[in-house]
Amino acid sequence: MKNGLRGALLVLLAMASAASAQTNAGAHAMQARYESHKGDFDYLLGDWQFTASSVQYGKFGGWWSAVRIGDALILDEYRIVDDKGATIYVTRTLRAYNPALDQWDLVSTDPANGLQDRGSGHRQGGEVRIVQQFGKATMRIRYHDIHADRFSWNADRSTDGGKTWVENFQTIEARRVGPGRTLPALAPEKAIEPPGR
Repeated sequence: MKNGLRGALLVLLAMASAASAQTNAGAHAMQARYESHKGDFDYLLGDWQFTASSVQYGKFGGWWSAVRIGDALILDEYRIVDDKGATIYVTRTLRAYNPALDQWDLVSTDPANGLQDRGSGHRQGGEVRIVQQFGKATMRIRYHDIHADRFSWNADRSTDGGKTWVENFQTIEARRVGPGRTLPALAPEKAIEPPGR
């Protein structure tokens, strides 16, 4: 009986050790994925002026700015303006790399509907590809011809769940007008001494 109990305990310990090793290996793999992808959107950091063409809206232009917050979150603001500089439309997107799924997760604001436009993406060589939902439309977005001072952006659009696509539904040419920026973490790492102590 003692030998049976002892054997069972040894088996349980071996299983726990194997599970711990798998957990550690999984954590290391996720950390490695994070390290290799956390800079995928570094090219977008900074200030840009863009011109665009859309099947739906014709030609327009505006400003696009992106900043890193802390280690890896990217927050960007995309603003369409008229000839006098007045805002026609603005949206903000939060981009965060998800090492568990090995993809970038995105969520954008819609001025009429809050946080609605969700998507995911990957860097593939010299391009970044995103699939994002905008209301009832799905967009296949491709950032390409990425350089320090410019990039191109194309989006195909589907309104039937991906059965059919309008290719190059919208295109953007962006030119850098300001350097990349990073904000420190918003909450401090060290404890702050409360006032009056």
